[in-house]
Amino acid sequence: TRACDTLMKKLAITLFFAVLLLPLSSLTVSAAGGAALEHSGANVGDRASLQRCAKWYVNYCLGCHSISYMRYNRLAEDLGLSEDMVMENLVFSNAKFADTMDIAMHPDQSKRWFGKTPPDLSLIGRSRGADWLYSYLKGFYKDENNEWNNTVLPNASMPHVLWTLQGIQTPVYRQETDASGFTHEVIDHFELTTPGTQSPDEYRKTARDIAAFLDYAGEPAKLKRKGIGVWVILFLVLFTLIAYLLKAEYWRDVH
Repeated sequence: TRACDTLMKKLAITLFFAVLLLPLSSLTVSAAGGAALEHSGANVGDRASLQRCAKWYVNYCLGCHSISYMRYNRLAEDLGLSEDMVMENLVFSNAKFADTMDIAMHPDQSKRWFGKTPPDLSLIGRSRGADWLYSYLKGFYKDENNEWNNTVLPNASMPHVLWTLQGIQTPVYRQETDASGFTHEVIDHFELTTPGTQSPDEYRKTARDIAAFLDYAGEPAKLKRKGIGVWVILFLVLFTLIAYLLKAEYWRDVH
């Protein structure tokens, strides 16, 4: 009886902490970048957002960055697109509907042209998080050398491929004294010196959509996993209650 009571208590405690920590699991990856990040509001459950970003990604990103763990037919299934819609609007090469979303450039060519092979972005959403991606896409600016730089990833070798949408922003600096007493310049805010084709609010939505899409691409099963996980937890809680009541009924006469 005592061993059974102990087992039931341990199971109940495990389920309690599983339910308690479930909402916090997504925050760990998002904070992994180590920088002050903006909240993206990205929602992988928003199908319209993912559909918009599929368009942005193939037009602005897929030329250099493959997402080779994703297939066009899986994308169509998850986003509610037909084969004709995908092949007409998202495939600009000789790729077939069941092919993976690879780039046309050979790795040796891209390394020779860019100095480094652009990374595959299949898992960037899982490793960095949607907030990091959103802040990175918003953090491009022209520095004092008239070169592209980024607040989230300083000295990034990637140019700002979305500058025609966002425009060009330049930093406004302020003086800051650190704990050691040294004064240096830090970026206070940005000024949009060359407007893009989108307004600042429209570009924020575009950056959010791209962050959501890459978050989805890193784990497509997330669209169903979270919904199934809630039912699994509820089942385990109900099963624990029934098992405890059954145990109490069986051992009532023993006491």
